[in-house]
Amino acid sequence: MIAAAFVLILQSAGVEAGAAPPPPQSTCDAPVYMVVEGRTLDRDRMLAYGRAIAESRLYEKLGGYYVTVPRPIEVFEGEVPPDYVNLTVRFPCIANARAFWNSRAYREEILPIRQDPPAGDYTVTIYAEAPLRQDMLGKVGENRFTADFAGARIEQVDEPVVGPEAEGGTQ
Repeated sequence: MIAAAFVLILQSAGVEAGAAPPPPQSTCDAPVYMVVEGRTLDRDRMLAYGRAIAESRLYEKLGGYYVTVPRPIEVFEGEVPPDYVNLTVRFPCIANARAFWNSRAYREEILPIRQDPPAGDYTVTIYAEAPLRQDMLGKVGENRFTADFAGARIEQVDEPVVGPEAEGGTQ
């Protein structure tokens, strides 16, 4: 029932049921959302991980920014365990989200803070931004970035784990 409701919402925005998101643009003008969710096992290490991301300035260089705080302000349905988080980061395009994820600084210096040993049990996924419905035009922001972050030069790991260069990666 809930899945059907989401299909109707997306269809009203011009996205057909079961359709894959549009392919990444060659320019950096199709925002995406990186969603990190799961259970925190070691809060102190997760705080150190968050500080390391901030100090690296990777989000700043790639146009990424948090659009949610990790804990709900209200729960309308279901139960949320006290150690569960859901954090969303908006990037100006999939290429910049991949550049963050595959950056040498993130893969070699920051990610080990969270993973070795595990400070949480998380999934990290990327979602395309839904098109703005016609009736919402002029009622919300431009639904786009006004600054160009497409040329950010971030050193990448030799073997990316996501993106078109990754083994078994899809475009």
